[in-house]
Amino acid sequence: MICLRRLALPVATALWLAAPSSMALAAEESARVIVKFKPGSALMRAQAQSATPHVLAQATTLGQRIGRPLKDGPGLANRTQVVLADDISSAQLAARLAQEADVEYAVVDQRRHRLTAPNDPLYGDNLVGFTPTSGQWYLRAPTSTVLSSINVEPAWSITQGSTSVVVAVLDTGVRYDHAELLPVGSAGNLLPGYDMVTNVGMANDGNGRDADPTDPGDWITYAETTSSGQFSGCGRDGNNNLAAENSSWHGTQTAGVIGALTGNGAGMASVGRTVRVLPVRVLGKCGGYDSDIMAGMLWAAGIGVAGTPANPNPAKVINLSLGGTGACTQAYRDTLTQLNALGVVVVASAGNAGGAVTVPANCAGVIAVAGLRHAGTKVGYSDLGTDIGISAPAGNCVNTGSGQPCLYPILTTSNAGTTTPVANNSIYTNSYYTSLGTSFSAPLVSGTVGLMLSADATLTPAAVRAILQGSARPFPSSGADNGDGGTTTVQRCVAASPTDQGQCYCTTATCGAGMLDAGAAVSAVQAGLQAQISYSKTGAVPAQALTISAASSWVTAGRSIASYQWTLVDGGGIVTPLTASTASTITVTPSALGRFTVSVTVTDNLSNTSTTSQTIDVVPATATVASPSGGGGGGGGALDGVSLLGLLAALTGAVGLAWRQRARARSLT
Repeated sequence: MICLRRLALPVATALWLAAPSSMALAAEESARVIVKFKPGSALMRAQAQSATPHVLAQATTLGQRIGRPLKDGPGLANRTQVVLADDISSAQLAARLAQEADVEYAVVDQRRHRLTAPNDPLYGDNLVGFTPTSGQWYLRAPTSTVLSSINVEPAWSITQGSTSVVVAVLDTGVRYDHAELLPVGSAGNLLPGYDMVTNVGMANDGNGRDADPTDPGDWITYAETTSSGQFSGCGRDGNNNLAAENSSWHGTQTAGVIGALTGNGAGMASVGRTVRVLPVRVLGKCGGYDSDIMAGMLWAAGIGVAGTPANPNPAKVINLSLGGTGACTQAYRDTLTQLNALGVVVVASAGNAGGAVTVPANCAGVIAVAGLRHAGTKVGYSDLGTDIGISAPAGNCVNTGSGQPCLYPILTTSNAGTTTPVANNSIYTNSYYTSLGTSFSAPLVSGTVGLMLSADATLTPAAVRAILQGSARPFPSSGADNGDGGTTTVQRCVAASPTDQGQCYCTTATCGAGMLDAGAAVSAVQAGLQAQISYSKTGAVPAQALTISAASSWVTAGRSIASYQWTLVDGGGIVTPLTASTASTITVTPSALGRFTVSVTVTDNLSNTSTTSQTIDVVPATATVASPSGGGGGGGGALDGVSLLGLLAALTGAVGLAWRQRARARSLT
């Protein structure tokens, strides 16, 4: 059992938070509001002339103004105190006090709690007897070494997931007999799902569509991959040579990231903790057809599919750790239109070829997720481009020498079977049996969205996107290396092209709005306000005006954004100070190549504020590169132990992975 680190308030802090003994403590249900008064206001002038000018106590005067008895709470700082009241909510009192001429702002004095780590032994750091020793590094708070971790504990202090929130995992199916992926009837998080694979050979379970999404295995024999049959070319090794492939247990792995049992004193922790997981099997041997995937998307959302029973547990989030080359088709666009109209959030992996984003991640209405190394740079194999919405950890190894452990893989649930499953088997991927790929970046986002919807079930897909992007942490721009002792320099990511890119420093034009911060996203939902900055996908080029907008910033229902305040944080020598800075949009014209940073603070009608910043790269004018054309397209072969050899190339340059050549949509691992 690892030692769980907990954030506790020191005694001095606890005493400081207590009200003076002369003040009556408010009842548990009393309103508590933090009020800051304007300098030079009538109340502050009266305070300065009082017998005790150092003790701020203006509740009585405020109460007389608004016609409601108010009580003085503790003082916080110069011009700031807590005001208490009975028989009114804190939000209502804050809204009323914010209207007073003497008040600079009034905000709810919310109760916070210590952050608690789960007791799952594989969650912690410095593990003994298990690899990676870093455990579930990708969930914890970022450090100076591990920059891309998603910081989920602050989110868990707000919500540990709601059983009414359903996240669908469209994949190879799951193993319901894993001890941390039990059905809901056995105290687990997994709902009954459906098998949408129509081709009997690909289904590998003796039939086509049925009500059992259990994964029977998707192995490919050498005879199958070298034959002229339907599995020709499906099995390949890390060097893209024809070879047998073991079963991936891919759906079991992605489902574990989202909804493995957490806080049970065993195994791993999941992002969503108690959100429900709906397995929908759409991939089998050598992938799956678009028609099955789209049928699975519709069924998961509660939309009827011919020949299948109605889904009694419609999902509000759909995770797609799969894809293939090509442009988004009209069929996918139609499907996504239906899902978005129902308020369903669709999250998809970007792809693993180091090039342009794959289908369906490149479709409008999808939150496409790129993959990051532990250091916050784009992992070599991850696809990139303007279709990306946000980035999250994908796993990387750092050291790729023969026999050395992978240092930063994604630890998750799996099965030990190489072909057929081992019954009642509860293993986890590790430093030698690795889970790597954008397949695991997407479920980190999907699990976070599950927590967001647990905090506020009314969030729309547009609101979810705005909150995720506005709360994302900025990408690092220095400190990484290619593992070659500094012989080569890590370059800044550029627009996707036919040439695969390796590790590079992300920009908002190539890797989305920033690095996923689950804690910040769920905190923004609780606060009811999140600033967001957006600009044209074509990006910024020298001597051309660029419109930057905060109009898509999110505010909860019943409130409105009252004002915007833009700031030029760093002009980079190419952007002059802003002349108009209080509208929802600004226009800048960079004079040369380089980068600049702007921030915006939005204020709502209750005087709550939210600030976000964006660093924008100014690049040469080039045509936007779309996904390569092609039918049916690629998919994602597993980056297993054999394929780790290919990661060495990913650290130093382009990496070619076998999945690009496959004929059907594949899992993006």
